Amino acid sequence: MKYSESIKSISYLKTHASEVVRDVVKNQKTLIITHNGEAKVILQDVKLYEKTQESIALLKMLALSGKEIKLGKYKPLQSSLKNVQKKINEFKREQNEVQS
Repeated sequence: MKYSESIKSISYLKTHASEVVRDVVKNQKTLIITHNGEAKVILQDVKLYEKTQESIALLKMLALSGKEIKLGKYKPLQSSLKNVQKKINEFKREQNEVQS
């Protein structure tokens, strides 16, 4: 992203709102809106915002996972798979009992 093309003043936004919104949505852009020469807010396509938030959530999960592994707070894969299979079997038994 070229910041030089992504900075607009609030007065520009006020006079060209429809055009700016259309451009941001069409091109999935992010604009920096300035007020009195200082960057104040970001105007971003909602789909791009959602992708960004999903990426941040995944990065947080990875960071947390790495921390848990370093602390030794994890189960071996085989143990986890056995637990899942056990829960599936219990669920199936319960469903068979309900149907009987």
